[in-house]
Amino acid sequence: MEGFPFVMEQQVVFRDIDMLGHVNNAVYATYFETARVEYLHELTRELSEQFSFILAELTITYKSPAYLRERLLIGLRVSEIRNSSMVIDGQIIEKTSGRLVATSRAVLVHFDYEQQRPVPIPQELRAQIARFEGKER
Repeated sequence: MEGFPFVMEQQVVFRDIDMLGHVNNAVYATYFETARVEYLHELTRELSEQFSFILAELTITYKSPAYLRERLLIGLRVSEIRNSSMVIDGQIIEKTSGRLVATSRAVLVHFDYEQQRPVPIPQELRAQIARFEGKER
């Protein structure tokens, strides 16, 4: 998936299907969430205890249905880093055909649970994102 430095594979299983025979719209939020969790784990493997994010916004655009036993590729990239939040763009394609299934935009807020407020994203994490995304300067 060109332009997406993180890609994971997800197989469509029976529980994901609705009575119309395709993946239910709500399941896509879980697909994107699972990919974001894996992306952040990959990004901050040694630093995971230092960073906490909460989801502030999620937009999903449905392009084509996905069906039982299809294998989906979920790609993510950080498109913007703000003071205490970042925007992660996502894309799901069907693996065999390359058919675009859905796109997403998620806003994650770096959050301090003790203080119950957003906190700035540290320079160390910004640098790690740039390295991971291949955007080092």
